[in-house]
Amino acid sequence: MCDKIKKVNSWLSAVFGDQPVPQFEVNTRTVDILYQLAQSSEARRSDTALLIEDLKQKASEYQADAAHLQDVLLQGVGLSCAGLSRPAADYVSALVDNAMVLGVRDTSLGSFMPAVNNLTNELLEAEKSNRRLERELRTLRKRLGATLVLRGNLQEDVNKTVTSQAVESAKAEERLLNMDFVTAKARELSNRREKSEAQLVSRNMDKSITHQAIVQLSEEVIALKKEIIPLKKKLEPYMDLSPSPSLAQVKVAEAKRELAALDSQLEMKVDFK
Repeated sequence: MCDKIKKVNSWLSAVFGDQPVPQFEVNTRTVDILYQLAQSSEARRSDTALLIEDLKQKASEYQADAAHLQDVLLQGVGLSCAGLSRPAADYVSALVDNAMVLGVRDTSLGSFMPAVNNLTNELLEAEKSNRRLERELRTLRKRLGATLVLRGNLQEDVNKTVTSQAVESAKAEERLLNMDFVTAKARELSNRREKSEAQLVSRNMDKSITHQAIVQLSEEVIALKKEIIPLKKKLEPYMDLSPSPSLAQVKVAEAKRELAALDSQLEMKVDFK
């Protein structure tokens, strides 16, 4: 634990330099986190130092190659940078710029051709990817259009539903008001009926003259009339017989007695009604 704290303090001092190190809570968790950060920082610093050394070595190699090429051009061909014409200098500068853009080691044709081929392949891949993205974009636009249409239809349905719900709510409220009115009216009629029944009971009203009793008597009268009809039909054949036979007289007398009994009952019912 002490070794970790020492390494963390050393790393923090190196990081902040002349500035004071901020105060922090010293516990196992914070020390472990800072220790891991210190190790990562040292690893990155080591990698960066190695990369810098590699770049310095390459720069020295490039400088040596450039000096060698300058010597070859100056001693073998008799050319120097100062002795080149303006177009030749421009061509050489463009060649160098292309080599730097392509990331080749030298300006030979063997270095340029693979780099150009790689760029061509990257361009073809980019165009292929662009075409694929365009197809996906068209598909997404179609889906977006369909989604917008669906959204509009859903919004219209929602608006219709809200309107219908408002109308139904108004109708329901009206029905509730009507129900309240009908309930109050029914309660009032029930109270009036109870009062009327109480008054009739207090006056000792005969139940036989009530509407229900009269209706029942009327139904009984109609039933008796229906019973008389077949008896009258039975008497019709005897109406044409001669009054001389004794049997016919007996039958006629019996039928008349039955008819008279029924008539008397009917008259009693009618008089009572």
